[in-house]
Amino acid sequence: MYLIWAPVFPQEMADQLLRRMVTLGILNDTTVGIFQSCQELRLRRATIRSCSVSAEAFRLALCPHRLQELDASNVSTGLTGANIVSSLASNPECRTNLQRLSLNGLHLDWGSLEEDHAGHSVSFSALHGLRTLNLANTDLTDVVLEDICSLPQLETLDISCTALTKLTALLDCKSTLKSLIAHQLRQLDMSPARLLSVLSQLQALRHLDFSDDHFTVDDSDGKDGDETVRQLLEGSPQVLPSLVSLDISGRRRVTEAAVRVFVEARGGLTFLGLLATGTSSCDVLATRKDLKVTGEANENQVCEALRRYRDRECFMREALVHLYNLITDIDKPRPDMLKLVLSGMQSHPTSLHVHLVATACVFNLTTQDLAEAMPVSLLSCTVTQLLHAMKTFPNHQQVQKNCLLGLCSEYILQDVPFDKYLAATLVIIWLSSHEDPTLQRMAVAVISILVSKLSTEEMAQLAKDVFIMKQLLAIVQQKAMVGVVDSTLKFALSALWNLTDEMPTAARNFIECQGLELYEEVLESYYTEPSIQQKVLGLLNNIAEVEALQSDLMEEDLLEHILSLLQDSQVEVGVRYFAGGILAHLAARPEAWTLDDELRSTVLEQLHASIMTWTHLEREMVSYRSFHPFFGLLQTCQPSGVQLWAVWAIHLVCSQNTSHYSSMLEQEGVTELLKALAAHPDTHNDIKGFSNSILQMLDRDQSHQGLSEKQMGARNS
Repeated sequence: MYLIWAPVFPQEMADQLLRRMVTLGILNDTTVGIFQSCQELRLRRATIRSCSVSAEAFRLALCPHRLQELDASNVSTGLTGANIVSSLASNPECRTNLQRLSLNGLHLDWGSLEEDHAGHSVSFSALHGLRTLNLANTDLTDVVLEDICSLPQLETLDISCTALTKLTALLDCKSTLKSLIAHQLRQLDMSPARLLSVLSQLQALRHLDFSDDHFTVDDSDGKDGDETVRQLLEGSPQVLPSLVSLDISGRRRVTEAAVRVFVEARGGLTFLGLLATGTSSCDVLATRKDLKVTGEANENQVCEALRRYRDRECFMREALVHLYNLITDIDKPRPDMLKLVLSGMQSHPTSLHVHLVATACVFNLTTQDLAEAMPVSLLSCTVTQLLHAMKTFPNHQQVQKNCLLGLCSEYILQDVPFDKYLAATLVIIWLSSHEDPTLQRMAVAVISILVSKLSTEEMAQLAKDVFIMKQLLAIVQQKAMVGVVDSTLKFALSALWNLTDEMPTAARNFIECQGLELYEEVLESYYTEPSIQQKVLGLLNNIAEVEALQSDLMEEDLLEHILSLLQDSQVEVGVRYFAGGILAHLAARPEAWTLDDELRSTVLEQLHASIMTWTHLEREMVSYRSFHPFFGLLQTCQPSGVQLWAVWAIHLVCSQNTSHYSSMLEQEGVTELLKALAAHPDTHNDIKGFSNSILQMLDRDQSHQGLSEKQMGARNS
């Protein structure tokens, strides 16, 4: 890609555009081409971190810029350190101006470097303006380190997790080097005395990180490094006199006595890394309020570790374990802690060790009422990360359980924005291979709420999946076989009800999966359970709305049972309401009625008589996506029982939430149907009464809205 025309961007905006493209994951060989225009999009602080950018695309699109900083960490297309250095060195301005370079995680492939056009060997020293260089997790060698240390202005160097055997080359930059990060150098072949001798000559050094990953250290590994650290701690303050920051986390052989000596001798110390050393409870640390410490002794130390070690999996896992222990019984919202946990998960998206503990921390930090006090944007990002964990670790039972526990919050499911379609599919997949009753109940509850929150398009997509229908029906059958009435059964029935709402594909899948036969059994066996019957009849009502499927409901025993529910005054109005809906939809189409005509006449007669005995319901019993299924019922040619059920239903939902339904009725043309029904001379007076009542509610709602707008205008003026 390239820009045919572009305005001259402010330089900072060009940097932000590139960074945003990286964050969104859309920077690649094609899209990076827009930055070839150096005049309009002037880059100074560039990043291609973790992107798919080839050596050729990098050379053409980014190297012509006067770069001051470049982060090419973990590029995933074979772009090597040698490619980057040689391309940068081809631009004289980059040779002089580039100050910060990160090649973390790259293969350097130093042997492939060629001479430049002038016949000079290209190396790091060609970038003589470099002040900060990150070569962590690369194939850095002792020879290349010698070249690096000849840089005249080098101040910060990260050589962590490399195979270096000697650090003697550091003496070549002893007058400029201020920060040395040397985490987990396992291949060092230097005696503690020699190593300390080299470090002690770095007179300008202010920050030293000589930490180690204690999880992968055998008893014999790291021994020399630990001894070097001990000698440094117990040595004279004249060694590294400028040091203000020391990180020795993971050094298990460090003693509290050595830490005490070091801290007491260095009044200017501002940071000390002691995580996984067993010394962070040292009493001297409590006397230094200005000293930041990473460790496990208290909340401040653990949170400091989570902040500082975001990019180190070993320490992130360690800190999360200690955080989990701290928040087991937490009763106050801590969004600051949740941010730290989320940051760790995002930094290590494929780490099982991190996500196993982090997902447990998320649950503890958002359980019960704690989530409601969190920023919604933070919760949204957190739930997105939980879904990522469910996708990434589908076979790890504890991670899946932790994520499910985190999702099982009505506030999060109802009020926090996230990809609810993805969540529903992931939870259903999980449900298919787990039968733990408690977790099954939670999973079905989550699915039930999520399905009700999906858009029409998402519902249509979900409705195509027969697997989902089979899973939910299996749970209903499992419960019905033993006659259990519990929340799992109710949630499963609710999910199926929502799944078939104005979704003919889902309704057909339900019938093809033998759902109708199962529901007939449930309807008969749970005769005394109105909450179960209401959900069963609600779904059958959804099927009755689909003309192509009405023939499947034409079973005399089934309809006579539903008719008996309609007629029984002892049955709750909610049950009778849905029974009436099924019968109204089926009786409204005489051409589709295949049973005895006398039964249809009885249905129509009993519909009218039963509805007139129904009392008004205060609680919300049903909600409608639209009123399209009512169009056929509201025609003036329909029998009064059919019309009466439709207007009673509309009156019910409007009386409970007029403002929500008034615009829907107007936009879908239902208001005009009600007016026509009320004005028709053959319309029964009972129906006219309900129709006029609905129209009056709508008029009052519109008047109220108009008044509110006038009041708002007066206030604004």
